[in-house]
Amino acid sequence: MTPFVADPVYLNGQFLPLAEAGISPLDRGFLYGDGVYELIPVYSRRAFRLDEHLKRLQATLAGIKLANPLAPAEWKAVVEKLIATAHWEDQSIYLQVTRGADNKRDHAFPPATVAPTAFAFASPLVVTPAEVRAKGVAAITVADQRWARCDLKVISLLANILARQQAVEEGCAEALLVRDGYLKEGAASNIFVVKDGILLAPPKTHLMLPGITYDIVLELAESCGQPLEIREIHENELRSADEVWMTSSTKEILAITTLDGAPVGTGKPGPIGEQMWQRYQDFKNTIMRKG
Repeated sequence: MTPFVADPVYLNGQFLPLAEAGISPLDRGFLYGDGVYELIPVYSRRAFRLDEHLKRLQATLAGIKLANPLAPAEWKAVVEKLIATAHWEDQSIYLQVTRGADNKRDHAFPPATVAPTAFAFASPLVVTPAEVRAKGVAAITVADQRWARCDLKVISLLANILARQQAVEEGCAEALLVRDGYLKEGAASNIFVVKDGILLAPPKTHLMLPGITYDIVLELAESCGQPLEIREIHENELRSADEVWMTSSTKEILAITTLDGAPVGTGKPGPIGEQMWQRYQDFKNTIMRKG
């Protein structure tokens, strides 16, 4: 066990200590990044929207033509055991499936007799500190150089990693990906924009990963009557926005107050974002934690 991974972990039908878990160096996840993953937030030991996460996992597996090694009920049993044995009340459950290990390196799929590798573990769910949230964070924009199936939650994330690292090297929290003049998402988050009181959200296309937190924000906006437009957001609209937020299960709703060195709006978290963050906390405490 490390401070960030609980024992036991799950690997190919077994629960065992992390130190004893191992896979072949010929595993296609290691050789090619040929696999998928899913992250499931857990609040007060309750997995949030587990069915939706497993459906997204299945959709990604189907998208790369990889058979799911476990049925939904079996995945749920794995998740429930990991939650029960970890000592954190709030957790993040990581699931990963690769195309397994053949006896050689070959780009083509291995024979059907090669079993997928299924791996899962629990980590603590760490959210943004209050002092960071109160000030907001800085971000940069970068050209979106990923492939054209960004809607698939695959483990080959090098383009995202390089974008995020560029942000870190510039003292920023996130890189916002712009393709052909339009905002898509962050390197590890979804992005929302507020302009003239209207909440703008990029649409779900093959160029954006459909986030579960993204869905919650849309639901909360609709339930409270917040004016909302789901459409493509031009880079000029991003740069002239009154508010910009990044969202994810760990970031929740976090204001971006500086973009490419220039202030966003007033340079402080805006009122609509603050209201939405409070609605998210209410939703988390009444729905996520209590079921």
